[in-house]
Amino acid sequence: MTSSDLRSYVDARLALVQAALAAHVEGMPLQLPEAGPEYAGLWHSLGDQFHGGKSLRPALTLAAYAGLAGDEGDDGDGVVPVAAAMEMLHTAMLVHDDILDHDEVRRGRPNMAGARRHALAGRDLSPRQVDDHVLTAALLGGDLALSSAYDLISRAALPAHHRLESLQLVTRAIRATIAGELLDMCGDLGPIGQSDPLTVAELKTATYSCTVPLVIGAQLAGADPTMIGHLERIGASLGLSFQLVDDDLGVFGDPAVTGKSRLSDLRAGKRTELMRQAYTTADPADLAVLEAHVGDPELTEQGAALVREVLTRTGARDRALGLARRHARQASRIARERVPAPLSGYLLALVDELDGRAS
Repeated sequence: MTSSDLRSYVDARLALVQAALAAHVEGMPLQLPEAGPEYAGLWHSLGDQFHGGKSLRPALTLAAYAGLAGDEGDDGDGVVPVAAAMEMLHTAMLVHDDILDHDEVRRGRPNMAGARRHALAGRDLSPRQVDDHVLTAALLGGDLALSSAYDLISRAALPAHHRLESLQLVTRAIRATIAGELLDMCGDLGPIGQSDPLTVAELKTATYSCTVPLVIGAQLAGADPTMIGHLERIGASLGLSFQLVDDDLGVFGDPAVTGKSRLSDLRAGKRTELMRQAYTTADPADLAVLEAHVGDPELTEQGAALVREVLTRTGARDRALGLARRHARQASRIARERVPAPLSGYLLALVDELDGRAS
């Protein structure tokens, strides 16, 4: 199998992953008819969250599996629901993260909270009642997605020990993300220059987005502990690079391309490495600009433009993107030197693609 063959395999299997997700969402409400249309409606709202994503996580699982199993692997039927579980896990994380960030739009579309608020429009409800319904729908929707990640794996056509290993990795991903979210939240209690956004990013994003998907696919392929260790390191570096670029796009990106407002992170005062770099190097005048605008829920585009000038002038943006490139190079070096073809070629191309997102 060549790198081109592997990419074709992943692309073809991703279509099966989407079909598996759709079938799971379509079938589940039928198991609880007594819950009525509200439960079914929540499930179908969950299904709407799968549109427009990059499918990075299931792609990594499929690539690691096929790239390491080679001709010794079967046709991959068993890995498809596991890859689907990676996307379901990602959906759960996004839904819950949007609750914490008070966001009601994702990928340019209403998320579960936004969809629920739209559905309640015109009802004779107080603002407090509407907010309670919106929060409840999003919270329960995220919980449903988490349970579905486990359900997809438990039903996969795999040997019992592979199912158990995969379930344990999902648990690891969830616990790491919770730790990252808590660290992120508690970081708001201190000065932004003393925050630890890289640790937050590794726990909150890299583990479930890159490390676990790669390792879960490799374990299904029968990879040895040494190879698992290499993929752990690649996943951590790839995930950090991904998040650092994502943070840059959240402030400097084109909303028409990213599907995300350039104001939301600034309004929320998100404690990214980009922002930490700015706060630790800004002179008093630049610091005054940051203090006046970062975290302002009513921030305008004019105020955001002033913040972007500070991020550029202090070199914070260049340093954060430079760190992203260093992590990308680290992932590439390990893939090139330690991972066999065709998986190495696939990972090298992916690193270049993700690193190239920076504007």
